[in-house]
Amino acid sequence: MTQPVTGVVRQSGYFFEFCLDVVKSIPRRPFQAREFVRQAWFISSVSILPAALVSIPFGAVIALQLGSLIRQLGAQSFAGAASVLAVVREAGPIVTALVIAGAGGSAICADLGARKIREELDAMQVLGIDPVQRLVVPRVVAAMLVAVLLNGLVSVVGVAGGYVFNVIMQGGTPGAYLASFQALGQLPDLVAGEIKALVFGAVAAIVASYKGMTAAGGPKGVGDAVNRSVVITFMLLFALNFVITAIYFQVVPQKGS
Repeated sequence: MTQPVTGVVRQSGYFFEFCLDVVKSIPRRPFQAREFVRQAWFISSVSILPAALVSIPFGAVIALQLGSLIRQLGAQSFAGAASVLAVVREAGPIVTALVIAGAGGSAICADLGARKIREELDAMQVLGIDPVQRLVVPRVVAAMLVAVLLNGLVSVVGVAGGYVFNVIMQGGTPGAYLASFQALGQLPDLVAGEIKALVFGAVAAIVASYKGMTAAGGPKGVGDAVNRSVVITFMLLFALNFVITAIYFQVVPQKGS
């Protein structure tokens, strides 16, 4: 029992040290702009379509569930505010993070893991090149940028899907849908969603990079590292989402309360 606990604590310490190295390397020059552009294009190309397709049923399910609940409570006029705020605050960043971690993060982990087992990372260190600055930082910054932009797309598509399902399938009023959102929604809601997406994108890229750069055992080890990176990222994302949401409700006063 003591041995597994010790291993988990040791790995957590190594991961925390890796995070500090990444943070310290971000402002260091020269910044790998070409690698950043390449990674941002790749992550966005594999994430945009899945994120848009997933956000439509997310928005629809939220609109249907909240519409039925609000109708039972006799507050149909607040259906728009409830569904839009749920998408912007929670569903948008979560969908963005899951897609970034599942599509972009797994590719990052596999790429760095392949470089690790081919001993390219060791060769870079022998030549005096820091792999964290050269390979990890551009990927982390690219994932953060794509996550912020992708969260905006997911929020728009999710809100549009919720609007269509609420107005067409549940007989809602378009004017009441929009008016209720204007009455309860506020700019910090959108800002909080973008901050979540920024943090989630950074976490997904850092976890994927760490597991890739510590992969061992040949091709099978790379596959195991990819699986572990996705699982660990999902666990961290849901924990961070709870923490950020709790802080947000303590810091930002809500309209109508």
